[in-house]
Amino acid sequence: MAGKGTARRRSVRRLRLGARVLGRRRPAGDAPDERPVLPRFPRPARLLGYALVAGLALLYLLPFLLQISNSFKTEADAAADPLALWPSTPTTVTYERLFGLGGTADSVPFPRWLANSALVTVLITAGRVLFDSMAGYALARLRFPGRAVLAGFVLAVMAVPGVVLLIPRFLVLNSFGMFDTYSGMVVPLLVDAAGIFIMKQFFETLPRELEEAARIDGAGVLRTFWSVVLPMARPALITLTILSFQGSWNEFTHFLVATQSEQYETLTTGLARFVSGGLGGGSQFPLKLGAAVLSTVPVAVLFFFFQRHFIRGANAGAVKE
Repeated sequence: MAGKGTARRRSVRRLRLGARVLGRRRPAGDAPDERPVLPRFPRPARLLGYALVAGLALLYLLPFLLQISNSFKTEADAAADPLALWPSTPTTVTYERLFGLGGTADSVPFPRWLANSALVTVLITAGRVLFDSMAGYALARLRFPGRAVLAGFVLAVMAVPGVVLLIPRFLVLNSFGMFDTYSGMVVPLLVDAAGIFIMKQFFETLPRELEEAARIDGAGVLRTFWSVVLPMARPALITLTILSFQGSWNEFTHFLVATQSEQYETLTTGLARFVSGGLGGGSQFPLKLGAAVLSTVPVAVLFFFFQRHFIRGANAGAVKE
């Protein structure tokens, strides 16, 4: 019996020694990887999945590829074979007509549409980044009566369809003398409920210790927000910038009810009038598709270069610590 007890004690010592050695080998602070190991699918199933994803991607990109292809065709070529991915006689006449190059004159005021879209998009994006960040920080950190009610109101606004507010928006703009002006196009879109919610969720994930240290050093609320909190919110700010740029660049309904004169037409409202035949000139499929291609390029380029930051910012604000 004594021999069995001694052997048992030796076995326990070996187990403890082994656990201690393993603990030394593992870097400090690292927990064992307890993530479940997903089963690896058979090779035929994986190949089938890749083929399905590639097919869906091509199906999604096909309209855009046809759009680009037809913009380099002549009108006769586009009418004869609109589904051909490669034009029989490639030409850049469409883009020369859009920008008035090479002595070509056209009734499509594309440069003015582009300038108006760029102007209002830059102003709206800058305003949303500033005001949404300030509002999100106030709802996340400042203590004041009715804060929870106000946060719930912001969520409720996100649930209201934008088309419901078209007539009230027109009446308000007309009452304040802002109808058919640049201010009427920009001011109502300077604040966005979704942007406020994104920034609020992100600010709630930041540690309070840095803000408390800034207040101990004598920084006020505005200084703390501008110099301490806002630099740490770069992923969320990039996400908000991309969403604001995309939303304001593609905005149609608000500009439709806020303007009447042709001098305030943006790409969306101008293209709508062009496609509906408001500018005359027959079908002009290459010209219309070329204008549509140019209108999609800025948003595509912006998302292509900043998609990594966009995904990081969306994930950072998705989980509240």
